[in-house]
Formats: sequence, structure tokens, C-alpha cells
Amino acid sequence: MKRIGITGPTGAGKTTALNVLSALGAHIIDADQVYHHLLEDSAPLREALTGRFGTAILNQAGKVDRKALGNVVFADPEALADLNAITHRFITGEIDRQVARAEAEGRPAVAIDAIALIESGVGETCDAVVGILAPKEMRVRRIMAREGISEAYARKRVEAQQGDDFFRAHCTHILENQGSPEEFAQKALALFQTLIP
Repeated sequence: MKRIGITGPTGAGKTTALNVLSALGAHIIDADQVYHHLLEDSAPLREALTGRFGTAILNQAGKVDRKALGNVVFADPEALADLNAITHRFITGEIDRQVARAEAEGRPAVAIDAIALIESGVGETCDAVVGILAPKEMRVRRIMAREGISEAYARKRVEAQQGDDFFRAHCTHILENQGSPEEFAQKALALFQTLIP
């Protein structure tokens, strides 16, 4: 079973690529979704986080309040590094569980969708790491339409992410998304058919 990492900046077209992989029978693992489920449901993660950041990050129901946690870590690089170290351990464990389940089901591949795939070290566990790139202006327009946010906020989001050079340097394959969604899906299909036997 092939393990394919999918990464790239927001608004570049990762969803289209993942839909193509899903149609080829791959199990899709969304690292962001895994993180949100763990924050909601994992008592061991909650204990690890309160052990480092205190109980001020919990809401009245005793669950992790993502905004409160964000307020603690985003102003403090050391706290953010600690948060990433704690959460990556739990996320990686859940990814490994899902990979084992997909293999037991006889899936031809798993696709791990993670914006920090490379930085987290998860990319090193993949047979291929595919970076999805698109022109900055196209990404800004997509994010605005998808999330109903202002152009200024969309630009801020785009500027805060790794640049194309980072993905070109760290990915085994690059998919450029510059045309219609249909054209990009065809380009993605051509690549993924070479990666999944």
C-alpha cells in the first residue's frame, strides 16, 4: 500500500487532488480533522496540554478551548513549539492507526493531507510527497469565495504560509494548478496513476 503525502498552501487545490485519490480507492486522512477530533475527544491529549499550558485553556465543559489555546501559543514561539511537539505525537499515532486500518481493508493507498506535512516529519514516512501549488492571486480569490472573508484577510493568510520554493525544495512531486478544476483533476489523475500501481 502506498503512502502519499499531500501538502501545499491554502487555496491551491488540495481538495480536487484528494477527490481524485479517493476515486482511485485511496483512504484520505485529513490531519487537521484528526487534530480537531483529538482536541475534542482525547483525554490523554487534554492532560498533556493542561500539563504544559494550565487549565486556563479549558472551557466550562472541561474541553480544550482552541481560541484560549491559540491566545497562549501564538504570541510565544516557545509555547507554539511545545504545542506542536505535543500534538504531533498524538496526530502521528492516529494517522498510523488509520493507515493500518486502510491496509487491512486492502486499500491501494492512503493520502495524508497536512499543511505541516514536511515540518511535522510525517512527510518522511510517505512514499511520495506531492506539493499542490497555484498562483497567489488565484489562491486569494479562492479563499475569499470559499470562506466569505475579505481580500485583506485572505492575503494575510496567504502571506503567512510557506512559499512555493519551500514546497519545491521538500516535495518529491509538484502539481501546478493554473487552469480549470477539470484540467487540474486530469493532471492530478495522470500523476497519481503513476504513484498507485
